[in-house]
Amino acid sequence: MTALAASVLGGLKGALRSREAAVAAVLVLVVVGTSLVQPGFLVSRSGWRDLLLTPAILVVLAVGQAMVVFTRNIDLSVGSVLGLTAYLTGRLFADGGLPIPVVVLVTVLAGAVLGLVNGAVVAFARVPALVVTLGTMYAYRGVVLTWAGSDRIDADEMPRAFGALGTRQVATIPVLAIVAVVVLAVAAWFMHTSRAGRQLYAIGSDPDAAHLHGLPVARRVLWVFVVSGALAGLGGAMFAARYGTVSSGAGSGLELQVVGAVVVGGVAIFGGSGTVVGAAIGAVLLLTINRALPVVGVPDFWQRAVVGVLILSAIVLDRVLAVRRTRRLVAARLDEHARFVAAAADQPAAGVEHARAGEGRAS
Repeated sequence: MTALAASVLGGLKGALRSREAAVAAVLVLVVVGTSLVQPGFLVSRSGWRDLLLTPAILVVLAVGQAMVVFTRNIDLSVGSVLGLTAYLTGRLFADGGLPIPVVVLVTVLAGAVLGLVNGAVVAFARVPALVVTLGTMYAYRGVVLTWAGSDRIDADEMPRAFGALGTRQVATIPVLAIVAVVVLAVAAWFMHTSRAGRQLYAIGSDPDAAHLHGLPVARRVLWVFVVSGALAGLGGAMFAARYGTVSSGAGSGLELQVVGAVVVGGVAIFGGSGTVVGAAIGAVLLLTINRALPVVGVPDFWQRAVVGVLILSAIVLDRVLAVRRTRRLVAARLDEHARFVAAAADQPAAGVEHARAGEGRAS
């Protein structure tokens, strides 16, 4: 076997062992199994469209959430940020008549500012992210409830071209799905190639050690919350385009789906490992299961139970794998220490034998 072939086979084996490949395999099984029961689930035009379009918003939010979780933090405010920015999108169109690119840019910037608030408190005030984002989740939701009240923005108050983004396709692929793929590709490239991306893993693995090694921990934590907020803002604009109707309840409860997608996709909830690609696959898997279970006749209660069991199983699996990695690391260090001690013990013995041999030659 040539070196090239060995390298390729090694890469394939590594891919097959990865959590992302396992989640992708489950996704394929769900789609194939459901298609056998109901062929229109995938092969019909609407089935293919829904399979790609439905997870698009969740994928965008999961990418931002994954980057936060890499640093051993969590952002529970993404659903409220999406709801607030979705309503902002509608209001800008209804009241301001601004161009579509300007509205989307303002929405993304608004989400980034809301994320900046989260990140500043977490990074510099050292308040746990769970507490901070739980508070801002209710605060941001309160803002949109007060602002919108019982008001609702309908599709006829927004430009027809903007609403078309939620239904338009390019080569049978929905535009919003293309947006999600572009966001995912940029994030994956950044995490894989940039020094800052690698630092996120180091911070999540051991924040104290990262700080001692001079990594800009606070700045990186602040930055990932800004990114998460900006992507939630983009998700708000996508929500308005996708559904056409925006009310104060937009995005309610979405934060739990986002966290579930990230965990199911193989991102360690305690930080330091995982990929944005895995988080995106987890998002697609969760929403595909939600679509598939009614097709096979599973009641609504059991649909939620199945998703809950899937999330719990992913967390348990993550902890089991983490414990195994720790044990292997400890065993390797103990073995290395034992070899070092044995080598140190052999050196004096070798010195004594050498001295005795010298005395024999002298006599």
